[in-house]
Amino acid sequence: MRRIHWGRLFRRALAVCMAALAVWFLCLGGAAGAFAGAVRALGSSEAFVTAALRTELGYVEDDLPFLLRLAARESPLLSANLSREETTPPAETPSPSQEPLPDAQPAPDGDDMTAEPPQAVAPENIVERTLVPSESEGYVTGAGLYLYNRTDYAVDLPQTLAAALPFTLSPAADGPQILIIHTHATEAYTPDGEDTYVPSDNSRTVDQTQNMLRVGDEMEAVFTSMGLSVLHDRGLYDYPKYNGAYGRSGAAVAEYLAQYPTIKIVLDVHRDALVGSDGTVYKAVTTVDGIKTAQVLVVVGSETNELAHPDWRDNLALGLKVQKSLDTLFPTLARPITLRAAVYNQNLAPGSFLVEVGTHGNTLQEALAAARNFARSAGAVFLGLVAES
Repeated sequence: MRRIHWGRLFRRALAVCMAALAVWFLCLGGAAGAFAGAVRALGSSEAFVTAALRTELGYVEDDLPFLLRLAARESPLLSANLSREETTPPAETPSPSQEPLPDAQPAPDGDDMTAEPPQAVAPENIVERTLVPSESEGYVTGAGLYLYNRTDYAVDLPQTLAAALPFTLSPAADGPQILIIHTHATEAYTPDGEDTYVPSDNSRTVDQTQNMLRVGDEMEAVFTSMGLSVLHDRGLYDYPKYNGAYGRSGAAVAEYLAQYPTIKIVLDVHRDALVGSDGTVYKAVTTVDGIKTAQVLVVVGSETNELAHPDWRDNLALGLKVQKSLDTLFPTLARPITLRAAVYNQNLAPGSFLVEVGTHGNTLQEALAAARNFARSAGAVFLGLVAES
């Protein structure tokens, strides 16, 4: 005998009743406006939109109000990837590691301007970690976010997240909206399979198919497919000389901004390096849709005694919005956002931050998977900034 799915039957029966009731109201004539208003209200509900995005990824939020949860479940598009009898997050999402992070820090440092190139090691000697916080100690918390604050500035996360940005994006047809640049373009990953290269230094190469330019290409392709206009700079500002790279890339950013005033967002894309005090090499990795994926880290700079950067909170506001999108769409993809006492050329544009895609212990393919998912999440935020033409 065929099993009767009472839950499904109840939901669909209720949906039919609701549809019939809506038709009855429409037949009354005067209720048409009210019905349209209700539909608009549903579309503008942040909770429903978030649930719709999560459902597309495979599950519905359990704490969503009943009628909104019903709507999400009964949409054929949204429920295409949803098991009808299972609404828990995908099993492949790894549990956070409870072991201490390298050097026992709340979160490993981001890109250091004076860092020496890390030594490459054999893949079997690299330790995998999914770097997510297990407690709030050492972090600023709020609005569901964790901030590793390495400055003396006080940060209110809910207030900063909700802050309006001081710019909008022009339509893509008017010119480039996003600049992708790489201050350390020659940074590379652990050779794996066919992804090998001739090193120009430890864990670095000028081979554009294997270094950060390849990762930037992946982001550019996703942004472009979403309707955003991207300018991808391909300069090697850290080669042949590493020191002074930020000065050289900053000069290039200033020239681009003068030439293309439509650019409001500048992403300086790097990869991190995680080496413990005992010399252990770590790689930051998670799993997304069954694919091993490098974790990403958003790094925002602040004003220092040496360099003025009075509007750094604008950069932080954008970084937090992107972090929230990452945490919502791809839990564990992003490490906690970091605020550092350095400028990183972010005083040049109000929509600037660093993106660290994986570490030198990750493979290129893990980094490319991360780049695609980062661009999907960040692109959703950027599209919301496009001014209506």
